[in-house]
Amino acid sequence: MSIAGKIALVTGAGTGIGKGVAIELARRGVLVAVHYNQSDAGALHTKQQIDDFGGDTMIVQANVAHKREIDQMIGKVADHFGGIDILVNNAALQLNYDFFDYVESSFDRMMSINVKGYWQCMQAVVPYMKQKQSGRIINMSSVHSKRPTDFDVVYAMTKGGIRMLGRESAIELAQYGITVNTIEPGAVDVGKQSARESRPIMTAEDLEKHKKTTRSIRDKFPLGRVGRPLDVAQLVCYIASDESEFMTGSSIRLDGGSMLL
Repeated sequence: MSIAGKIALVTGAGTGIGKGVAIELARRGVLVAVHYNQSDAGALHTKQQIDDFGGDTMIVQANVAHKREIDQMIGKVADHFGGIDILVNNAALQLNYDFFDYVESSFDRMMSINVKGYWQCMQAVVPYMKQKQSGRIINMSSVHSKRPTDFDVVYAMTKGGIRMLGRESAIELAQYGITVNTIEPGAVDVGKQSARESRPIMTAEDLEKHKKTTRSIRDKFPLGRVGRPLDVAQLVCYIASDESEFMTGSSIRLDGGSMLL
C-alpha cells in the first residue's frame, strides 16, 4: 500500500488528530501541507517532527470560515507541490455550549467552520483533482453524527452535516475519479501522557485508582482504551491509497467498539 509521492493538505494539523495524520502521511512519503489557523506553534512543531525524519512539508495558514483565505491556501499548496491529490478536512470548532448558551453568532461560527469550511475546501481542491481524474477527499466527522450527545448540540449537528456532505458529494464527484469518505472517530486521546507513563513509581492508592479507571474504560470501550491520533492516521492512509479506489460515500466508525454498548 504505497502513497509515496502523493500531495496532501491536512487542515487543523497543528494539534490533535490533524497533527497525527500529517506526520503519518509524511512518514509514508506523502508531500504534506500542514494547515493551521491560530496554532502556529503547533504547526511548526508538526513540521519539525516531519523534518526530523526527512519528510517534505510546508505550512499554510487560513481561517477556513472564509472562502478567500481557503482559495489562497489551496493556490499556495498547488503552486508549491504541483497539485493536490489528498484533502483531509479536519479543522473544526467545538465550543461545548449547552443548548440555551448558543446565540446566533456562536451558531453561525460553528457552522461556518465545521460545515461550510469543509464544503469550501472541497470545492477549492476539486479542480486540481479533476485535472488528474483522481483524488481522495477524507472528512473527519464523529460518532456524534450518529449518537446523541449531552455536551454540545450544535457540534453534533455539524458532524451529522459532514456525514451527509460526504455522501452527496461522493455521487457527484465519482465521475472524475474522486472519492469522498468520512471517518467517525470516538474518543481520541490527544492530551498528556497517562499517569503510568509520567509517574513510573505508583503508590498502592495510585494502583487501585488505575485499576478502577481501567475497568471504567473497559465498560465504555470493548477494546480497552480510547483512540489515538495514529489510529485515525492509519485509516486515513488506507483511504488515501489505491487499495480503496472502489470505496466512496462511506462513513467509517473508528471508536474501539464504544457504539456497540
